[in-house]
Order: sequence, then structure tokens, then C-alpha cells
Amino acid sequence: MSDPKHVIDNKNADDYGIQLNRWFLISLGAWPQTSASNKIKKLAVSMQIFIFSATMAIILLPCMLHMALEKRDIKTKLNALVPLVNRLMGSINYWALLTRNKDIQRCIWHMEADWKLVRRSVDREVMFQYAKIGRFMTVICATFMHGATVLLTAVTSMKRITVIIGNRTITMHPMTCPMYSKMLDVRLSPANEIMLGIQTFSAFVMASSTVAICSLAAVFAMHACGQLNVMHTWLNELAEEKNNHLAEQKLAAIVKHHWRVLGFVQQIESIMHKACLGELMGCTMCMCLLGYYTVMTWNAFNGAKILTYFIGYIAMGFNIFIYCYIGEILTEQCKKIGDIAYMTNWYKLPHKTALSLILIIMQSSHIIKITAGKLVLLSISTFGDIIKTSTAYLNILRTMTA
Repeated sequence: MSDPKHVIDNKNADDYGIQLNRWFLISLGAWPQTSASNKIKKLAVSMQIFIFSATMAIILLPCMLHMALEKRDIKTKLNALVPLVNRLMGSINYWALLTRNKDIQRCIWHMEADWKLVRRSVDREVMFQYAKIGRFMTVICATFMHGATVLLTAVTSMKRITVIIGNRTITMHPMTCPMYSKMLDVRLSPANEIMLGIQTFSAFVMASSTVAICSLAAVFAMHACGQLNVMHTWLNELAEEKNNHLAEQKLAAIVKHHWRVLGFVQQIESIMHKACLGELMGCTMCMCLLGYYTVMTWNAFNGAKILTYFIGYIAMGFNIFIYCYIGEILTEQCKKIGDIAYMTNWYKLPHKTALSLILIIMQSSHIIKITAGKLVLLSISTFGDIIKTSTAYLNILRTMTA
């Protein structure tokens, strides 16, 4: 299905959609390394991954010990739960990026090959429009996540509080994520400033990991949608072909391309389903807790905290919405191929060629599912269920802590 007379003069079109994702992955040391990469570069990436992983462990383990062993009231523990859950989600996303590195690389190669295979300007324009949508989702996701991280870190750590240790009264910066006091007393300087810096750095690593995995899902899904929409055009043009031999060739190309797109969608599901499950569970819990914080802070009306909690809530909601939207649109677009094949002017085609359309219709009848952990189907209705669930748990928390 190529037309050498209509080629878009844009050599960087295939890189446009994935460009921002590459920046995020390189900053995390998770960009797929080729076998041709030199040893110094590979060593630098390994050191980068080690530093990021150690930073996350330094924050996560003492915080988990604090939650489990420190004798605190339920409200204090609830206040520490969102930073802990957020960092756990970021760790799962970072682990997913590192362990599925080769699969991500194959998906990127698949996208590059698609841009080379589809050469007509009208088809490439459709692909480019979907690449712009994926890039827009990446920008919005990064803006919300990093914006919420900056606000939460600034509101929590920039102020100073007064504590009494023995006969001394000192001032300190509160930790964004509480630490187990028997491991390290973060109230004293310079431990306070050092751990605050490590926590701030880890917060941005976690946010970048979440943005990277979420934006990859968005870009891959939009690329698949672009390929399916190109197939819409091919199917509509098929019935207008007067030459029987060319009609058979075009149909063979459509069937082959259909299988190629479906294989790409299955790769997306394989890479993302574990991260989707972590995001679904973590975002539901965080949205519940952030709503609870907002309600509890409303009477005192601390504007800075309320704004921070609200932006955090929107960021979590937007992240899970992207996953649910991806699941919904991919399922609908894959089903739509069968509908278009059925509604096309197949009666104008030779009998054998028209019968071959059954292959496309039958394959489209099998629903493509994007799931969270192979357990929950991701769709817009699932997003509504998540909002309702988080609100229900919010009301339970209010009742328990009133």
C-alpha cells in the first residue's frame, strides 16, 4: 500500500512521537541500549540506575519501618501514607521500565518500521496527527506529575517547625516522607538537610518514572490507533479497485498489516499490564487519601495545602484516566476495523477477494483487551468505578477518624 509519488518530505516524522519519551528514559537510565553501545556508556548507565535505585531504597525502607513500628496515631500514619504509596508506585514503574527494556525497544523499532512501510502522504498525515496526540498526552502528564511533586515537596519541606530534644529546642525541616527514628534521627543537622535533599531527589525520580511509563503507553497506543485509521482508508479504497489482481494484492497487504497492528497492541498489553495494576491500585488509594486530606484541612483553610492536594488529586486522576482511555480507544478501534470491512462495497469485488474480507471481520470480532495485571479491563467505565471507589473509601475514613 505504498505510493512513491506521494512521500512526505519529513525525515524526522518517525522520531516526533517518541522524542519526549526518549528524554525521560535517558534521564532515568532506562533508554534501551544497543549492542553497539560502548563500555563507558554502559557503565555510566549502570551507575545511574544504581544511584537511582539506592536513593529509592534509602527512602522507602525507613518509611515502611516507620509506618509498621513507630507508635503513632491513625491520623499521623494516614498523613504519611500518600508519600509512601506514591514512592511505591514510582518504584514499580521504574522496575517495569528496566525489566521490559528489550520489549520497549522492540516496540520503538516497530514504530520506526511502520513509518517506513507507510509512504503515502495522506496515510503519513493520519499517523502524524495521532503522534501529536500522544505527544500532547506526554506533555500534560509530565506537567501534572512534576507540578504536583514540586508543590507537595515545596509546601512540606520549605517551612520550618520547632521540636524539643531533651533540654534543647531546635528548628528543622519536616520530612516529606517520615523516617524510622531508630535508624537515623533526622531532626538534627546535617542529617535533616541531607535526608531532605535525598527525599526531594527521589520524589523527582518517582515522578519521572510514572511519567515515562504512562507517556510510553499513550504514545504506543496512539501509534496503533494511527495504523488502524490508515487501514480504514485502505479498506474504503479497496472496493474502488478495478483491477482484480491489484485488488487481491491490496487485500493481502491489508490483512498482513492488520495482524501486524494487533501484534503491536498485544506487545503494549504485555509491557504495561503490571504497571497498570500498580497505578490503578495506587492512584485509587492516593485519590482517596488526598480527598480526605482536603476535607480535613478545609476547616482550617490552609490555601497552600488545599491547592497542593487538589493538584495531586487531578494528577493521579489524569494518570489513571490515560490508561483507561487507552484501553477504551484501542478496543473500539480494533472492533471498528471489522465494521468497516463489513460496510465497505465488498459486492464490487471479485467473489474470492470479497470472501477474504471474512478473515478481517472474524479477527476483529475477538475483543482486544488492555488490562491491569490481567485482572481489570481498562475502559472509561472502569475509570468511573475508580472515582466512585475512592470516594466511598474517603467517606469511610472520615467516619473512622471523626
